[in-house]
Amino acid sequence: MDDRPIRRARKPRADAQRNRERLIEAATTVFAAGAPQASLEAVAREAKVGIGTLYRHFPTREALFEAVYRREVDHLGDLAERLAREAPPVEALRRWLHANLRLVATKRGMVEALQLVASGSSELKAYSFERLTRGLDLLLARGVEAGDLRPDITAEDLLRTVVGVFYADGSPGWQDSALRIIDVFVDGLRRG
Repeated sequence: MDDRPIRRARKPRADAQRNRERLIEAATTVFAAGAPQASLEAVAREAKVGIGTLYRHFPTREALFEAVYRREVDHLGDLAERLAREAPPVEALRRWLHANLRLVATKRGMVEALQLVASGSSELKAYSFERLTRGLDLLLARGVEAGDLRPDITAEDLLRTVVGVFYADGSPGWQDSALRIIDVFVDGLRRG
C-alpha cells in the first residue's frame, strides 16, 4: 500500500485567474486586429502583464491560440443557449448564424490562425465540433418542435454548409454575400 499523501490540484489563485483571462482577451484583441503573427510580447503588453506571466499560463503560441479558439467556440455555444430561450425559433437560428459570420468577418486574421491550430489538434477539433453542433441541435430542435423548421436537416449538415459559405470567398464584400446566402438557406429550412 502506498502511504504517500494524495495531492489535490489546487484551484488557481484569483489574481492568476484574472491574469489568464486578461491574456486571452488581449490575445483576442491583438490577433483580431489582423495580426495573428503578432509577438507574444505584444499580447503581454496589451494585457499589461510581464512576458513571464504570459509564459506561465501559455508556454507556447499554440497554447494561447487554443485558449482563444476555445473561448470563441464557447461564446457561440453560450449564445445558442441564450437565443433558444429568448428569440422565436427561426429568428434564433438566423441570429446565431449571423453571429458566426460576424465572428469570421471581424476576426478574419485570427480565425485563419486559429483554424491552423484547430486542424493540428484532433481533440480541439472534436471539442469545437461537438460544442457548435450541440448549440445548433438546440436551435434546430426548438424550431422543429414549434413546427417552424423542417426536420430533415441535421446540425452537422448545417454546420458544414455554414463553414463552406464563410470560407468560400475572401474578396471585398464577401460578408454581404454570405449573409444573403445564410438568409436564403434559413428561409429554405422553414416549413411550408
